[in-house]
Amino acid sequence: MTMRVEALAVDFGGTLARPGPNPDAAIIAEALHGLPGTVIPDGFAAAFDDVTRQVRAADRQRGEQTPFAEQLRRSGVHLPNPAAAAEAVFTAVPDADVDPRAADALRQLRRMGLVCVLACDTQRPESVRRRTLDAAGIGDCFDALVLSSTLGVRKPHPRCYAAVIAASGCPPERIMFVGDTPAKDAVAPYTYGMRATLISPSGRPEGLDPAIGVITHLSDLPAYLEGLS
Repeated sequence: MTMRVEALAVDFGGTLARPGPNPDAAIIAEALHGLPGTVIPDGFAAAFDDVTRQVRAADRQRGEQTPFAEQLRRSGVHLPNPAAAAEAVFTAVPDADVDPRAADALRQLRRMGLVCVLACDTQRPESVRRRTLDAAGIGDCFDALVLSSTLGVRKPHPRCYAAVIAASGCPPERIMFVGDTPAKDAVAPYTYGMRATLISPSGRPEGLDPAIGVITHLSDLPAYLEGLS
């Protein structure tokens, strides 16, 4: 007998939304201009680009995420209020566009009584991501947000999945993790005891464990879950 799914962990970019742009040095400088006590040095643009490349390489190797404010500090910016700086920059840069079909599916899943957790990698602070969800009319669908910008690690780091399990409030075998990246949103959650469904418009990837479900779009998930019961 299949154990009932009680909680849903949902990826963001590529699953619920089309990813938004990353900030460049010009946008950052404009967003920080006038922020009390903040000083942007000459040569900031080149320094920020160099730091960004270094940080991305190091973070990939360690599975960590360097805070955005720390990237600015390493680029020579004097930041009296790191949280305000991150808020200002990511308010100036558009966030992702939420897919209306995916949003409708999420509302349906919520009506099915599932605990819903957003589980995604992002530079954006929680306040910015919550505004995006609220603007799309799905902010109230989520019981918790598990963001790499808060945790300091990115999927597939074990702490990400431990945080999802804790936020879901139920055993991992009753959690369905859904997303579009096989390694991070399907294989790793399944390895840590959760169930998983991969969003793959091109079908099942070769070698994917048959216990992992495959759908073409988040809008297929309600029917897929109904079929499991």
